[in-house]
Amino acid sequence: MINQITESTAYLQGKGFDQPEIGIILGTGLGQLVNEIEIIAEASYNHIPNFPTATVEFHKGKLIYGNLEGKKVVVMQGRFHVYEGYTLQDVTFPVRIMEKLGIKTLLVSNASGAINLNYKKGELMLIDDHINLQGGSPLAFKGVSELGERFADMSAPYDAEINAKFESIAKAHNITLHKGVYTSVVGPQLETRAEYRMLKIIGSDAVGMSTVPEIIVANHLNLKVAAVSVLTDECDPENLKPVDISEIIAMAEKAEPNMITLFKELIKTL
Repeated sequence: MINQITESTAYLQGKGFDQPEIGIILGTGLGQLVNEIEIIAEASYNHIPNFPTATVEFHKGKLIYGNLEGKKVVVMQGRFHVYEGYTLQDVTFPVRIMEKLGIKTLLVSNASGAINLNYKKGELMLIDDHINLQGGSPLAFKGVSELGERFADMSAPYDAEINAKFESIAKAHNITLHKGVYTSVVGPQLETRAEYRMLKIIGSDAVGMSTVPEIIVANHLNLKVAAVSVLTDECDPENLKPVDISEIIAMAEKAEPNMITLFKELIKTL
């Protein structure tokens, strides 16, 4: 993997990706942030050596480098998921590349379902902690200790200072921003009523199919990390109806302006 990381990083540096400070993973609900960036260079995933390729139709597949609110950023427009058939090492490979390029902070967005029924669809949730139900670890491979501490500490995976800034920005802009526990499952099937009940019992406020692997690797690399979820549906096991994926995408898009405000205002302060 070290050779692959070196090769991919060298390719991007040759394309003009020069010492970004902040990495951003654009999940469902933050795609339009790209329009706010003064783009200096970009590379399609399928052109970057050793990179996976996004297979979900509503996830684009580009790495973008440029200026945002006076900071150099590298942005993943489209992410990878275990449910696409990738390994956890594949899913998190771009985080390792962004760190090698120079980032010190990683900001992540995603779409999730609200397990906490006090939270409503269209609102945002700041991730304060997580539960990994993906059945594995992106650090469980031979040679991982050459890339960082094998037994990565996860007592505080999300940066308290950045989270406090997010909450302050939300308050100043009158944006509803809950704070809670995000649980990551494999997917791609959605949960049964019994699974939603279980998720509530173990302390989940929201559930999704991404983010946790990237957070684990970012902590392995000693990056500062923060993540925000768009709550796209309400997961009430007593009143469960079939989910329309197009409605989930529409709800994410509706919440997007608030998400963009949070990220832009935060980046000004970093």
